[in-house]
Amino acid sequence: MKSEANHIIALPHSFDDGFCARATIGLVVLASDQTIEPEFRELLNVPGVAVYMNRIYNDNEVTPATLKAMTGRITQTVDDILPGMPLTVVAYGCTSASMEIGEHKVFELIRKARPDVACTTPVTAASAALNSFAVKRIALVTPYRQDINKHLREHFEQQGYDVVAMGSFNEDDDRRVGRISPESVKAAAIELGSAKDVEAVFISCTAIRFAAIVKEVEQTLNKPATSSNHAMAWHCLRLAGVKDKFPKHGSLYTL
Repeated sequence: MKSEANHIIALPHSFDDGFCARATIGLVVLASDQTIEPEFRELLNVPGVAVYMNRIYNDNEVTPATLKAMTGRITQTVDDILPGMPLTVVAYGCTSASMEIGEHKVFELIRKARPDVACTTPVTAASAALNSFAVKRIALVTPYRQDINKHLREHFEQQGYDVVAMGSFNEDDDRRVGRISPESVKAAAIELGSAKDVEAVFISCTAIRFAAIVKEVEQTLNKPATSSNHAMAWHCLRLAGVKDKFPKHGSLYTL
């Protein structure tokens, strides 16, 4: 230990894994998103798991064109999350853009900054969750305008799911979507999820608040339910090899 007078200039120290002993998760958040950060903090409040976020510019109006416009911004946004440090998983936090750009294209853009990293998106996580539920007949709740709803339905049908029921709040401004009340979301999920042949409910859009009410919806329906943030946070844990179960977050977090 070196010192000059009473000033110690080389304090002895050691290193540990910091907050990331189990997993380091990078999350790309839309500039307009009001919901994903607080929900991820709640869902991923796991010792040894740390989430580091960076925001990507997006237009407030949600259209196929504005969603695809994010394509050129993804790689740099990912690169700026803990530069030069390893990430266990990278999640891209936009459901509709993941669908419009394409999951595999999103993964390609992420891996330009983080080669070989495990990746997920809300639609990727939704399929993983529905597969874990072992269901095929689903209800979709969305906030989107009709052209995006059409693409979302087609996406799930192409993945082998039968969309038995679907409803939308028909909002195309992300600032308004983040203010849709959980009571409205709960009522929609229960109404659509109650359809005779529905086996599970997926609530689409990272701006929708659902994590706090998932257990109540599942208990009312006696069916599994999940959302973009709820499924993606779970998928981040599982991709990182964290297998802990958290029943307080609903049935998905027991799988």
